[in-house]
Amino acid sequence: MSKTVTKIMRDIGKEAKDAAQVLANSSTEAKNHAIKIAASSLRDNMEKIIQANDKDIEEGKQKGLTPAMLDRLELNRERINSMADGLDAISGLSDPVGRIIDSWKQPNGLSISRVGVPLGVIGVIYESRPNVTADAGGLCLKSGNASILRGGSESFHSSSAIFDCLEFALEVAELPAGAIQMVPTKDRAAVGEMLTMTDFIDVIVPRGGRSLVERVQTEAKIPIFAHLEGICHTYVNVDSSPDMACDIVLNAKMRRTGICGATETLLIDHEAVGTHLAPILDALDQAGCEIRGEAEIRALDDRVFTADEADWDTEYLDSIISIRVVNGVEEAIDHINHHGTEHTDAIVTNDVDIAEFFLRGVNSAIAVHNASTQFADGGEFGMGAEIGISTGKMHARGPVGVEQLTTFKYIVRGDGQTRP
Repeated sequence: MSKTVTKIMRDIGKEAKDAAQVLANSSTEAKNHAIKIAASSLRDNMEKIIQANDKDIEEGKQKGLTPAMLDRLELNRERINSMADGLDAISGLSDPVGRIIDSWKQPNGLSISRVGVPLGVIGVIYESRPNVTADAGGLCLKSGNASILRGGSESFHSSSAIFDCLEFALEVAELPAGAIQMVPTKDRAAVGEMLTMTDFIDVIVPRGGRSLVERVQTEAKIPIFAHLEGICHTYVNVDSSPDMACDIVLNAKMRRTGICGATETLLIDHEAVGTHLAPILDALDQAGCEIRGEAEIRALDDRVFTADEADWDTEYLDSIISIRVVNGVEEAIDHINHHGTEHTDAIVTNDVDIAEFFLRGVNSAIAVHNASTQFADGGEFGMGAEIGISTGKMHARGPVGVEQLTTFKYIVRGDGQTRP
């Protein structure tokens, strides 16, 4: 471990710890003011951010990044405006710090409240999506947490340009500079250092591919919000509208293939194959999607390539879908719970009872009825934005927004009681 990297990270950690103490007691107005300024700064510096992103895109092409990775990396005016809109939405959310979650009075007269408080310092390690810089910085600030952001080397220029806007906002709002910090080096040793900074960081949020998340899960000595992969499914039940099923599957797969909420596997009822499958295959093929299926599917359409067992366990993040025929909702649930990653899974059906059975039966963090899996997004849930989708079952699950970035303490008020 480089002594230089160690010193950089320790200095960042100390500054974040000090800033967290200030943020825990900062007013809602001060936090909102900074977030709104950050949103305005993103819009004002749009061309600068795009120029920085162009550098990352060019370097990414030279490194041979996949089209899906380049899509995640790319920033344009629409995506930058979306980041700014997300920050504006965060500023309009209720402040989770200080909210009374529950309260009661004991027979002895003690008044007890459970009150929301920040987690402290949040370390965010992410790869090719530079928008995470704005989302994470804004969400952590609103929830009263200091943040240490470590973006991937492939998005270094873009993330740095976005971070400049956040840094400017903190200065104007007179909040501590250590409230949002970005690791200033591409050295991978910085990640290893973050994972062991138990004196400074309270929780780690990994946002990236399997290799990154597995490394974090293996090496971290700090609690993490787990998000391994998004192997998402859409199950088409026989009792469903063929048009609705086609629209949902096409959107769930092809709207943006590189996001974690994209459907990777289509499950279709055996009885629905004759009525629902052909238009779905036509729509996917016309959209440029490679289709892989088992023998029953291939026998019906020569555009379908062979799917093997590995396909059911693959997050493509690309214009590829695997299709499997199932005999009813129970078999669909069994497949999802065996091959899925407990991220987001959907059912298309008009049968309310079957829908409820599916929604209860899948182990997913997000279970969807008659809608696209691509709605797996904090902004679409009314959270303003999200720092990631947690597939773990402790503390936070699903989109991690401002409320999920807080914990609670008990406030006990008395008037002289002593315990007998």
